[in-house]
Amino acid sequence: MAEPGEGAEHRVPHEPVMVAETVRFLVEEAQRTGTVLDMTVGAGGHAEALLRAGIRRVVGVDRDPEALALADARLAPFAERFDSVEATFDRIAEIAVGGSVDGVLYDLGVSSMQLDRPERGFSYRDDGPLDMRMAGPGSEDPSAADLVNTLSESDLADVIFTNGGERRSRRIARAIVRRRPIRTTDQLAGVIVGAVGRRPGGPHPARRTFQALRIAVNREIEELAASLPQAVGLLAPGGRVVVIAYHSLEDRIVKTTFRDDDRLTVLTKKPLRPSEDEVARNPRARSAIFRAAERVAAAA
Repeated sequence: MAEPGEGAEHRVPHEPVMVAETVRFLVEEAQRTGTVLDMTVGAGGHAEALLRAGIRRVVGVDRDPEALALADARLAPFAERFDSVEATFDRIAEIAVGGSVDGVLYDLGVSSMQLDRPERGFSYRDDGPLDMRMAGPGSEDPSAADLVNTLSESDLADVIFTNGGERRSRRIARAIVRRRPIRTTDQLAGVIVGAVGRRPGGPHPARRTFQALRIAVNREIEELAASLPQAVGLLAPGGRVVVIAYHSLEDRIVKTTFRDDDRLTVLTKKPLRPSEDEVARNPRARSAIFRAAERVAAAA
């Protein structure tokens, strides 16, 4: 998965990020081949690599039923070793009922499949309904349009600043409230450009606001914070958890959890970053931040 990019990279087909590092930490270095929970299975790229590397069973989890259908089709040759589950992060303990696991993988952010489909409403580049629900338009959860059109100006500004790091959040929120109702991605992007302008050659001024709304709509930070300690509890001694984050907000949660949980040994004292070759091949990998930790044996 990844965060939205700029320019031509917007059309790069989906390619899993830091696959070699994922296999190295979850399979090769750990010398374990049991069960791995892939909590963001997407189109199944990481899951396929893990299965080919010798993992006996992968449980692929995603809240997006369309992603699960793609993963099931891709991994049909491994049908006896792959199971797909539609669920959110915070249900990880339910998913793994029946015993411990050898690995847990989180590849955070929005997937290219979602970003490149205008009808999903994630992109400021293509007009579509202002949706952003990872579970799909049929979800009963509030959409981005619901938040944009119902939050107070103050609350909207807080969401944009906290989740997006947007310093002009109050100006943007004020412009949004004045122009409500806003129903499409084009409308929202236009309001933001009108409020703060656009610098030639610079990043799109709507980028941070769209990120902030997507995180809020899908409760990404809350669910990650709730899921990680559960994941650690499911690991067998020597089992590993790997997280690939794409912005500082989610990476801060990973770093703090790994550091403060005395059940873990941190394996990446400094986070790994994608190689120059990978970024050249897949520009969406540019912002990836890779961390790994290992479950220590319980005290006798």
